[in-house]
Amino acid sequence: MRIGYVCKYVPAEALEAMGAHMERIEPDESLVSFDAAESCMHANVCSFAKATFETVLSGNLDGIVLTTCCDSMRRLADALRAQAPNLFIHVLDVPRDTGEAACALYQRRVAELLSAYGKFANATFSEKKLFAQLGGTLCPAEGTCGSTLELDYARLHSEAAQPSFRLAKSSSVSQSFANSNQAADSAAWSEGCEASERNADEAVAVPQVNCTLQPQTHFSPAMPNVGIAGARANAEIKRILEAHGVNIAFDITCTNASRRFVPQKADTLAQYAHDMLTQLPCARMRDISPRKAFFGHVLPQIDGLVYHTVQFCDMYSYEYSDLKRTSPAPILALETDCTAQSHGQMLTRLEAFLESIGASQKEHLASQKGSPMSKTATFVIGLDSGSTSTNAVVMNEAREIVASVVIRTGAKAGASAERAYREVIERAGITPDQVACTIATGYGRVSIPFADENVTEISCHGRGAHYFNPAVRTILDIGGQDSKTIHVNAAGEVTDFAMNDKCAAGTGRFLEMIARSLEISLDELGPAALESKKHLEIASMCSVFAESEVISLIANNEEKPDIAAGVCRAVAGKAYSLMRRVGLEGAYMMTGGVAQNPGVVRAVEELIGEKLFICEDPEIVGATGAALLALEKSE
Repeated sequence: MRIGYVCKYVPAEALEAMGAHMERIEPDESLVSFDAAESCMHANVCSFAKATFETVLSGNLDGIVLTTCCDSMRRLADALRAQAPNLFIHVLDVPRDTGEAACALYQRRVAELLSAYGKFANATFSEKKLFAQLGGTLCPAEGTCGSTLELDYARLHSEAAQPSFRLAKSSSVSQSFANSNQAADSAAWSEGCEASERNADEAVAVPQVNCTLQPQTHFSPAMPNVGIAGARANAEIKRILEAHGVNIAFDITCTNASRRFVPQKADTLAQYAHDMLTQLPCARMRDISPRKAFFGHVLPQIDGLVYHTVQFCDMYSYEYSDLKRTSPAPILALETDCTAQSHGQMLTRLEAFLESIGASQKEHLASQKGSPMSKTATFVIGLDSGSTSTNAVVMNEAREIVASVVIRTGAKAGASAERAYREVIERAGITPDQVACTIATGYGRVSIPFADENVTEISCHGRGAHYFNPAVRTILDIGGQDSKTIHVNAAGEVTDFAMNDKCAAGTGRFLEMIARSLEISLDELGPAALESKKHLEIASMCSVFAESEVISLIANNEEKPDIAAGVCRAVAGKAYSLMRRVGLEGAYMMTGGVAQNPGVVRAVEELIGEKLFICEDPEIVGATGAALLALEKSE
């Protein structure tokens, strides 16, 4: 029987002892929609729950064990029972406490699960098999090693009845590991505990939790060390990090916690249940002090932390906020929706994060420098391939912009980049053999094969903004399909960033759509907003609903300048929220095509209470940053 599970509190080893083949569910990376799930579940149910629903219904599993970690998992169980009544679907109610009474309760609920699975699969449970499954080699001297578990539900639920198995005393469990007479087991336990404590700051308190299930940590002296925390990070995140030469120091997201047990000579099920419940707690547990102690121990030792959350899941938001405020290591908030479409968003954010902590392209560029500029190769080119425009900059050895072009991005990013490259070379009056290096950035950067390197637009906009105005600390970039805010330090290095690329609201595309509704050109929208005499609010920032709202205002005979001003204020409000996520520190700069819209510029300035610095051509800031990086590579 193939049984899936999605939570580290599921007793997978006990079910495996009964013959189940346990599989940690990770949604299919080719999944592009939740058609089946959204026909049975509310649209705002957690994306992971919907992805799991699609995975289970694909027909590869015989059942699934869920836990009561959140309402979405309960709704998932209800939907699966309705759609797949022949599957084994069990919801394990996990206590939120870890004391002796909670361990006894959890043990009984585990026993109920094993009994239910036994009836479904016609299998029996024995502590002897569990002991062997956990790696034990000796038959327990006590307990019921050779017997099978037969649950009497009437007896189990009787208030007067005792638990089917004796409960190991909570206060003595960890000590029993340390005092074990089994040398191999003791060595394994010590190694597991000491691995997390190696290189620790002696001032940090050690969490008082079960050491056998403590997260494994591994710090590399030769590679950047990045940890992963939060909820249900998929394998793609690890692949991207490892492909960029990063060592994953630890991963404590939901099901990725280590499952290393040291079987005892007695009370196998009771001991096992205790170990499961007292592992490093997840964010839903009542006492999360061991998590705080763990973070206090490891964060000073790593270069950065990727904190992953799932769309529509708020369980970990409080922990993230606390870590963001107190962590000595930079933190990247990464939200995905468990579909294949998340790849591009993950790649851009992860690459930008690695660049910002000095763990990727900047060191790579420094270590892979090309030959010094010769007399015939004295120029570099930066290419910014965006969704709306493709921008190119030629820069000389003196860090002077020799020529720049901005062209419309067509259906193929690579073709547009080639055209921009040819045009900017022609405008600069140079030949291709005079170009020492070309760096590509923007969403289409991976589609430019003739570029020597590619760097994320986050790093390039930060570097470009610093080039135009070294006093700038907060950058707002609103492009055709996304908007982003970037915080840089005095050296122009990115220290934090936030992106909105999951919705058209607040972008150039949004403004284009509204301009069409008003029957004016995009260039006329901003100037029209400056002529407004009446304050109108656009309540919805959803592009579709906002367009409907604008059409209603037109039908009510509202003036176009007043509507335009309302739209510009709505875009500014969206941008302001994004800016607050990285901190409001002047001086401020606005880049991207929307920086040429005076209505949006004025609305943003009113919110931040300060003037925005806007360079002569705000669309080439990213390409300029790419050219600067190309210059560094070639010097």
